[in-house]
Amino acid sequence: MTEDPFVVHRRLLFTVAYEMLGSAADAEDVLQESWLRWADVDRAQVSDPRAYLVRVVTRQALNRLRALSRRREDYVGQWLPEPLLTSPDVAEDIELADSVSIAMLTVLETLGPTERAVFVLREVFDTPYGEIAEAVGKSAAAVRQIARRAREHVAARRPRMRVSRSEQQAVVERFLAALRTGRVQELMEVMAPDVVLIADGGGLAAAARVPIHGAGLVARMLAHPDRVVSAVWLNGALAGRIEVDGQRAAVSLVVEDGRVTRIHAIANPQKLTRLEEPAQLAR
Repeated sequence: MTEDPFVVHRRLLFTVAYEMLGSAADAEDVLQESWLRWADVDRAQVSDPRAYLVRVVTRQALNRLRALSRRREDYVGQWLPEPLLTSPDVAEDIELADSVSIAMLTVLETLGPTERAVFVLREVFDTPYGEIAEAVGKSAAAVRQIARRAREHVAARRPRMRVSRSEQQAVVERFLAALRTGRVQELMEVMAPDVVLIADGGGLAAAARVPIHGAGLVARMLAHPDRVVSAVWLNGALAGRIEVDGQRAAVSLVVEDGRVTRIHAIANPQKLTRLEEPAQLAR
């Protein structure tokens, strides 16, 4: 018996939805809604199940993204993506790891819903313009223009330079080692002078509600002698998992020129439910 195309492509469909929404919980809801629509389809009329399913998931994700955009305006403090535990081999696929990184998903959050859908489908999954046009309800010419604007927008906001996987890991390991000591000076040495800390507590956990700038301020905020710090693979990169006074946080880092330039700290407990079992991602 031939396996159902939805099951065959589920990892891809989840990845599309997650990159569009920045939330695994919302991505799972979109997959459930998409499955219900797929169940009612006459499969004999579907010539390319993969493309058809990507279109269905994209439309459902767009609907949810538009609703979430309004809800996120009322979010308490800074909003950051929901982190995913990933196996180290995800990092081997450089393009996939870059596309699901917390840093990239944070940048994508600054795009409008349609721009985000077009960018994800074109830049990450190399979907033909015609297929994207069908998925978002635009002409192919309009989609090309949207894709160009989205690329420029993302390029202007992403880290200035990419570092090698080995350099990224070395700096992250130094940062986590300094975090374990709880010493301000050791933390400052591994961070850029203009480092930025963005924390997401969602009003449910203690977290700064505005970005914190500068190595001195950030180091004093992070220095704590009783932290339990462990290394973990999140969203395709080595990252940190912190526990202090009964509160957990996932910490993702951006590295440039051998130092940490941006720290994303997710402490909202509702976003820390995917840290036990590796997510299944695919391009």
